[in-house]
Amino acid sequence: MHLTERQSKIVALAKSAGRVLVEEMAGEFQVTPQTIRKDLNDLCAAQLLTRIHGGATFPRGTENVRYDSRRQIAAAEKQAIGIAAAGLIPDNASLFINIGTTTEAVGEALDHHQELMVITNNINVANRLRLLDDIEVVITGGVVRQSDGGIVGEAAVDFIRQFKVDFAVIGASAIDSDGALLDYDFREVKVAQAIIANARHVILVADSTKFERTAPVRIAQISQVHTFITDQCDSPSIRDICQQSGVTIIETSKEN
Repeated sequence: MHLTERQSKIVALAKSAGRVLVEEMAGEFQVTPQTIRKDLNDLCAAQLLTRIHGGATFPRGTENVRYDSRRQIAAAEKQAIGIAAAGLIPDNASLFINIGTTTEAVGEALDHHQELMVITNNINVANRLRLLDDIEVVITGGVVRQSDGGIVGEAAVDFIRQFKVDFAVIGASAIDSDGALLDYDFREVKVAQAIIANARHVILVADSTKFERTAPVRIAQISQVHTFITDQCDSPSIRDICQQSGVTIIETSKEN
């Protein structure tokens, strides 16, 4: 689903407030309630929002948005983050790339790199990079999730522990104000933790909408990464934690 500018703003308002109401949105955007109802129906069909009487809500902290729909959220921001992350990775390097739509954007930006070894539990990343002559792709074993092509489980964890790589690219479904990196699936979290433990330099890639979300399972603390790439970080507490821990923050919206 391609989101219109109004639909994107509706999703952002729902994230911020927890819900949106038809009459309020009609007034906000100066359109008819029927137009807003159609927008909400489309957004709910894409599982970006959940319909309620008179409006819609953003998914609760125990629910994740459908993978194809997540690709559309902050798509331009994710692309910029992917390019910035790829710029930190030199030729002749080894790296992990974890599950996620933002980590996929990093994989897409590696097109011109040479002599890379990429170890991934993300089938989407593997399918793209396997076509490039100068990149060796190693894919983990484990259980393949039908929802997003992510490979999870103990087999994936054991496989990752065989390596010690130069870089790791990880994402998170949510970032708490105390610096906790959070996700929804404890099996995916175990893989992410193994990736962090077996990389010399950990790059966290997450757009600013992740500050507005919550999820139930802790991956790690932001202090455990080396570089955090986002489009914009307006959280004073996250900035303080990163400064105290020596984590470099790169904000793509402020580059150039």
